[in-house]
Amino acid sequence: MENFKKEKVSLWRRIAALALAAALALGLAACDASAVVPGSSTPTVSTAQPAGDGQTANFEMHFLDVGQALSVLVECDGQYMLYDGGNVDDGSYVVSYLQNLGVEELQYVFCSHAHEDHVGGLSAALAYFPADHVYSPVTEASTKCFQDFVKYTQQQGLQVEVPAAGTVWPLGSATVTMLGPVAQYDNTNDTSIVLRVDYGSTSFLLTGDMESDAERDLVNSGANLKADVLQVGHHGSSTSTSYIFLNAVLPEMGIISCGVNNKYGHPHEETLSILRDAGVDVYRTDLLGAIVIGSDGQNYTIRTEKTATDAELNPTDPAAASTAQQGYIGNVNSKKFHLPSCANLPAEKNQILFSSYEEAIAAGYSPCSSCIK
Repeated sequence: MENFKKEKVSLWRRIAALALAAALALGLAACDASAVVPGSSTPTVSTAQPAGDGQTANFEMHFLDVGQALSVLVECDGQYMLYDGGNVDDGSYVVSYLQNLGVEELQYVFCSHAHEDHVGGLSAALAYFPADHVYSPVTEASTKCFQDFVKYTQQQGLQVEVPAAGTVWPLGSATVTMLGPVAQYDNTNDTSIVLRVDYGSTSFLLTGDMESDAERDLVNSGANLKADVLQVGHHGSSTSTSYIFLNAVLPEMGIISCGVNNKYGHPHEETLSILRDAGVDVYRTDLLGAIVIGSDGQNYTIRTEKTATDAELNPTDPAAASTAQQGYIGNVNSKKFHLPSCANLPAEKNQILFSSYEEAIAAGYSPCSSCIK
């Protein structure tokens, strides 16, 4: 078994990586990790002892292998939070996984949004484990799986609660903060509850299926989005993980929950490319099975059920990064900057060249809304 230790990368190093990612993406449109992952017959573990003071950590985030769906269990100091439960058919697996961890009670249960691949398995979890609070962005939906979710919540004498952005919950010595959604959306994916989890100086961001419109609104809200670990939105779809959002998060790791050979082609090449060029390490449940990240409050460790090479986890062509050397063209009158291919370039006498996105921003220019999304 190989051992890995992930130490927190400096903010400036990640910003430098994202400067390279910007041109490509925009131009194209820890805990002691020695335990076995529950449910694994012959697991392969990639772990390291926590860096720092050497004390045993008490925080783990589990990305369950629920195929083309999402389910995340957060554990801190013996308290548990479940964020989504996969599809209806994943319910028994979710319950078994939690049983094998010794879970007896869930402090918080979150349904990120009302689609089956997120809410479906929560009914089974609520039928088995008592919960203190159950949250969702809505209290009603027309699907049977959501209605069952409500039914099993009520059978515990609870009501589905709709939390507001800015709400903060303690989970042991960790802190959970609801960041979004910050607006009303017709697109159910954009209604996803977005949670920030902080443990010591390590941070995690859970985004459900949030897409680019809600990502943009969340960035504009001024929320603190910088995090070490990002649950990549919408199973790695190109409708999520926009450059403006990734630039705000600056993650070191991106976790993608998706199914083997799924019909949607998730994760999409566009998403993998921007993650690669931003220097984000990609971990995928379709190739690695369950993924567990532990934290000692300073650094974190990773263990997985299976192994895969970096090239398998992110098979985008590294040679494509050479296209990221293009510059930007600013308009000295409007103070906007553009891609060289933009139809709205100013006259040559009004042009100023920038070698990077960051250089243009630092000079007081703003991106053209037509060519830079």
